[in-house]
Amino acid sequence: MVRVPTPEDEDRKRRTRERERLLTERTGHTNRIKGLLHGQGIRDAQPLMPNFLSNLDQMRTGDGRAVPPRLRDEIRREHERLLLAHKQIKTIEAENSAAYREPAKGSVEAKAALLVKLKAVGPQTAQVLTNEVFYRDFQNRRQVGSCFGLTDTPYDSGDSRRQQGISKAGNHRARKAAIEFAWLWLRYQPDSELSRWFVQRVGSVKGRIRKIAIVALARKLMVALWRYLQTGLVPVGAVMHQTSL
Repeated sequence: MVRVPTPEDEDRKRRTRERERLLTERTGHTNRIKGLLHGQGIRDAQPLMPNFLSNLDQMRTGDGRAVPPRLRDEIRREHERLLLAHKQIKTIEAENSAAYREPAKGSVEAKAALLVKLKAVGPQTAQVLTNEVFYRDFQNRRQVGSCFGLTDTPYDSGDSRRQQGISKAGNHRARKAAIEFAWLWLRYQPDSELSRWFVQRVGSVKGRIRKIAIVALARKLMVALWRYLQTGLVPVGAVMHQTSL
């Protein structure tokens, strides 16, 4: 049965989705400025440094010339758009932090604050996971995996049976965050039961096998986080801290 999110649930997602879009925009402006300068033989430019524009007039191309005037004008306009995107990102992050600072008991914000107590879970990851997925009520772990699009897709035709990989039918933002989080979990929670499970099966193997295994770990982690939020059961071997949003 499809459970339609409430208007409030949908509106809450704006907090992280707008930030995601602005991050992409900021990266695009930064890369554009660096590319324009790189074409003139100017390396290692840092467009977000406070003194970038004042240094622009002093920069010299690979053959010793000043940056051409029309190119400087284009870079300045691009830099204005970069600073605007950067300012808006900081504004959104400040508003998000304020909203999650003193959450109401049982709210989605309270769930995010609970996730952050786990080492390896940052504020942004916690907000994405709760706003996109964990605001819902699930009955079992397969529903959790399906919502993330991390369940397997079996192929069964007569005597032929095999797995076709994950379905990818769930929330793509949440799935991306879950897989990124799985890599962070291995780094910051190496002694947890799930990290040991991954190491035992993969070891030092690289390439496709490791990528397949990290998806399996992500699915297990999301189920473990769901249980943690529902019952307070901390994943076995996980380290906690008191960092707040």
